[in-house]
Order: sequence, then structure tokens, then C-alpha cells
Amino acid sequence: MRAVFLSPGYPAEMTHFVRGLAEVGVAVYGVGDTPREALPGSVKPYLADYLTVPRMLDEQDVANRVSDWMRGRTVDRVLTNWEPCVLLAARLRERWGMPGMSVDTVMGFRDKELMKTRLRAAGLRVPKSRRVHNATEVREAAEEIGYPLILKPIGGAGCADTYKVTSAAELESTLPALGRLSEASCEEYIDGEELTYDTVCMRGKPMIENVTLYLPKPLEAAKQEWISPMAISVRDLSQPKLAGGLALGRAALEVLGMDDGFTHMEWFLTPSGEAVFGEIACRAGGAGLVDQINYTCDIDLYREWARVSCWGYFEASTVRKYNVGMIFKRARGWGHITRIDGLRDWLHACGGWVVDEKLSRPGTPRRDWKQAQLADGRLMVRHPEWDQVMRMCMAAASDIQIHAQ
Repeated sequence: MRAVFLSPGYPAEMTHFVRGLAEVGVAVYGVGDTPREALPGSVKPYLADYLTVPRMLDEQDVANRVSDWMRGRTVDRVLTNWEPCVLLAARLRERWGMPGMSVDTVMGFRDKELMKTRLRAAGLRVPKSRRVHNATEVREAAEEIGYPLILKPIGGAGCADTYKVTSAAELESTLPALGRLSEASCEEYIDGEELTYDTVCMRGKPMIENVTLYLPKPLEAAKQEWISPMAISVRDLSQPKLAGGLALGRAALEVLGMDDGFTHMEWFLTPSGEAVFGEIACRAGGAGLVDQINYTCDIDLYREWARVSCWGYFEASTVRKYNVGMIFKRARGWGHITRIDGLRDWLHACGGWVVDEKLSRPGTPRRDWKQAQLADGRLMVRHPEWDQVMRMCMAAASDIQIHAQ
């Protein structure tokens, strides 16, 4: 079994997927714009070969170079879990005539307006929305949809270039920020909790399902520097409040034609208990979400994803043992990290329930919190009881401070 894996060294979590492939007996041929000598040491042992391309997002150029590179060699799969490359992977599969989701199917997971159109036609609850290309169309959409509303890229990921707009005056001040986008999605703002629905699917059927709650909603966390964003996976998926979201996620996978691999969906639970679709991607969630699910069930989904994608079976236990909380920390001040307050006491108080601690250490440059969810590091805790995980997460958010100058 040979697989071409797009962008094996970036983002950092891609190295784990390459490791998973190698561990289930797949020869991995990596393609990326990171120079070979600059690849992370953790990924190099798992690569059978590697091709450096000038620009990973130049799809036509990459497709031609990879086709020339692999000519004369059998390729069984083309894989990636980085959002900007999912369409390129589909184009290569079609070009080479191999198994996997088509360009049209992947487009339904990549183009936010197309996905909502397809789901809306199937009767699923999605926000009112319109595709817009210029300021005039944005104003017309706003008049139709009403305030508050959300403006975001058609093919973006996370909260990049995403804006909540509450009035016509605020819309006018936001329009210049959208100037670099050729098109965008203007959609109804949904009030309520924001959660995820994550799966590893085999032939469209979820082999494992996960729900994670964001605290606060990502768009709110992206606006306030002092916030320590949290994401907590839910151990008990049988509780009635989650039923609507699980049903919505399963239906979305069927309508959009999911095949093998990870999916990451975001949805809203309104105060009235209604589940409303947000968006979905046919790749793994980022910012440690796969690690979170692994700690929830004590499994290795990097390996199981590889097994599903290449060999067609899933063998890990799906018993949910823990609620798992991730806390992302942002330093106060700019420059280099000078000290961390409260970490030792917090670690002592939480004891063995801490499963991961990756905070930036003194002497390292402070990261730009607006550019990366990870910011200046993360903490991860787990516990069978929801209240205990919440207590530890809240304590980490309030009691641990990273200082920079």
C-alpha cells in the first residue's frame, strides 16, 4: 500500500497522521513546500520519500509535479488532513483514477455556501445565508437576513476573517476588511452554545463520534485577548440535549456523501434546544482536538484513521471513559515569556488528572494570539465527572498567568 500525503510537516499535527499511516504498514510519499532538511524530525522516519514543491497551494503546479514524480510507481491513496489541501487531494485522485471522494463531493465540504445549499435542500436546519462578491451584495444580503449576522470566507477554517456584525453602521466599518476576499458568506447569526460533531467515517458510517463544547464561542474568544479559550469533550453522548446535534451531524454526512476519513462539524444549541448546523469539513479538527478524543477513549485515532483510509477497518474501542478539557493560554505583554504564575499550584491541585501540559517557557517569544488557537500553549485535563473537569478548567483559566515583556 502506497499513499501520497499532502503537507506532512505542516501544520504540526500532520506528523501524527503520517506516523499513523506508517504504523499500519503504508509507505508514505510526502509532498510539501517545507524543504526536506527543515521537516520535523518526528516525521522523517515515517516517510518513504518526499517531494518539495515551490508553493503547496498552487494546485495545478503541484498536481503536475507530483504526477511526474510518481510516474512509474503505483499509488493507492492520496490523503491529507489540512483544510487547504483537501481539494487538491480530490483532484489528484480523479486524475489518477483511484478510490476516494470526488472533487464535487469534497467541494460540498469546502464551499460553505454550497454545503448549506445542499443541506437546506435536504430539509436540515441551517442558517439563512447568501454568497456575496462585493459591498453591494453584502448590503443586500444584510437587508434580507437581518442583524446580527456573520460574514466569513467561503472556504476558510476557524475564525480567520470572520466577523459578527450587529448593525448597518458596523457593517460599513467591516466591509473594508473583506476587500481581499473575492467572495464571502453572509449568514444569520445563531445565538446559543457552540459545539462540534467529530467522526472517523468508513464508507460514510461513523466508526466513532465525538462532541466538544467551546467555552466561550470561538468568535467571542477571538476578540478578547484576556480570555483563556476552552474546549471540553463530552463523555456522555446519550444525554437528551445532544440528540439533535448528533442527528444533524449524521444526516449531514449522508447528504454530503462522506466516504472514508475524519469529519469536523460545528453546530449550535439554541436556548430553546434547537440544533442548528454551522459548517463541516472532511478533515480532522485542529488545535489538539484529535488528541482530546484520544484521551477521551484511551485510543489512537491517528492510527485508526490510517487503518480506515487504507485498509477499510476500524479496531479501536469507542467506549468513552472521560470528559477531557483543553485550556489555551495567552501571555500578557509582548516580547519574550518571562515567567509563569500559578502553574505549579494548579498541577499539584489537579494531580493525575492532568494529561498534557505544553505551555511556552520563559525565554521563548510570545505568539500572536490572533493568528493561532494554540497561542502560548495548552493544558489538558480529564475526569469521568463533568463538574470536576469544569472546575479544573476554570481554575487553569483564572489562576495560571503567562507574562511577557
